[in-house]
Amino acid sequence: MSFLKLTEQNVRGKTVLIRADLNVPIKDGKIGDDTRIRASLASVRYCLENGAAVILMSHLGRPTEGEFKPEDDLAPVAAHLGSLLGLTVPVSSDWQQNPPRPQPGEVVMLQNVRVNKGEKKNNAELGQAYAALCDIYVNDAFGTAHRAEASLVAVAEAAPAACAGILLAAELDALGKALKKPARPLVAIVAGSKVSTKLTILNSLADKVDQLIVGGGIANTFLLAAGQPIGNSLAETDLAAEARAVAEKMAAKGGAVPMPQDVVCAKTFAADATAETKAVADVAADDMILDIGPQSAASLAALLREAGTIVWNGPVGVFEFDRFAEGTRVMAEAIAESRAFSIAGGGDTLAAIAKFGIADKISYISTGGGAFLEFLEGKQLPGVAVLEKRAGG
Repeated sequence: MSFLKLTEQNVRGKTVLIRADLNVPIKDGKIGDDTRIRASLASVRYCLENGAAVILMSHLGRPTEGEFKPEDDLAPVAAHLGSLLGLTVPVSSDWQQNPPRPQPGEVVMLQNVRVNKGEKKNNAELGQAYAALCDIYVNDAFGTAHRAEASLVAVAEAAPAACAGILLAAELDALGKALKKPARPLVAIVAGSKVSTKLTILNSLADKVDQLIVGGGIANTFLLAAGQPIGNSLAETDLAAEARAVAEKMAAKGGAVPMPQDVVCAKTFAADATAETKAVADVAADDMILDIGPQSAASLAALLREAGTIVWNGPVGVFEFDRFAEGTRVMAEAIAESRAFSIAGGGDTLAAIAKFGIADKISYISTGGGAFLEFLEGKQLPGVAVLEKRAGG
C-alpha cells in the first residue's frame, strides 16, 4: 500500500481537517469509554505541536440524515477531548453557512457528520464542502475506512492534499505486516457465533495461513461437518458443506483446522449453569458446547507459542461466563507468551484481552471492527483506496 502520511506533511500555518472515529458510548451526557478519543489524540497533537489549526469531524451513533436529535450531539465528545488537550473545543453546527476559521493551536469540531444529507451516499458536493474548509485532509478513522461515505472518500478526492493520520497509518502497517509479509507459521483465530457472517473471511484466510483455528458456534459447525456430535449447541447445519470445504482447502496445502478433542458443556446457557468437561464423542443430545476443554486448550496453546504471526478475531468460548472462560484464557495467555507478531481486533476479542489483562503483550490491537474483518477478507477499503489514489499508488 502506498499512501501519504500525516507525519510526512508540513502542516505549519495550515488548516488540517481530521476525520476521526470518536463514536463512543454516551449515557446521560457522560462518556462510558474514551478509548477511541484517546486513540485519536496523536494526530491532533502532532498538528497542534507543529503549528497547524485543526478541524475535527466524526460520526456518533446512527442518526437519520437531516434530522438532528439531542442524542446525536458531539458536544460531550468535544468537551472530553478538550479536557484531554487542555483546550476549549467548540462544536460547529452551521459550518456550511459559517465555515470555522480556527487559528494555529486551536481545535474546532464539526457536528455529527452522519446528520449531513448525502454523507452515507458519498455525495460529491458534500465532500467538496468539507474539503473547502482545509489545506490538508487527514483520514484517521480506521474503524469506518470500509465505508464509502462523504467524510471518508468524497472529501479526500476534493481536498488540496489527502493523507493517513497516525492511527490509520499504524493500523495499515500492522495489518500489512500480519498478512502481506508475515513471519511463518501464520496462525489465524476466527471465532464467533455464525459461519455465515465469516465464511468469506475463512475462505480468504485458508489461502494465506498455515493454521486456521475456529471457535464458538463456528467451531460447532466445523465439528458437525466432521461428523462429530454437537448436541444442542449453536451451529449452522446448512453450512456444514462450506465448513468442510474450508477444512479440505487447508488440508490440501498441508495446513489444518484443528478441531477440539474435548469440550466444556452445559444443559443451559447461563453463567451459573453446571459445567461438564467431556470428550467430543461423548457430547449428549441435550448438551450445549460453551467452551473448549483443557486438552484442546493445551494443544492450541502449544501451536500458538510456535507461531511467527497471529491474527486473532474472536474468543473460543463463552468467556463472559467464568465457568466457560478457561479455553479463551489459556489461548490468550499463549498468544501473550508467544514470540509471534500478534494483531487482534473485534469487540469480543478486545473484551477478552481486557478481562485477562494481556493488552500490553499483544503486538497491535486494532480499533476497527468491520474494517478489520474486511481487511482480513482481502477487500479494498474505500477510505484507504482513495488515499492510495491521491498518492499515485
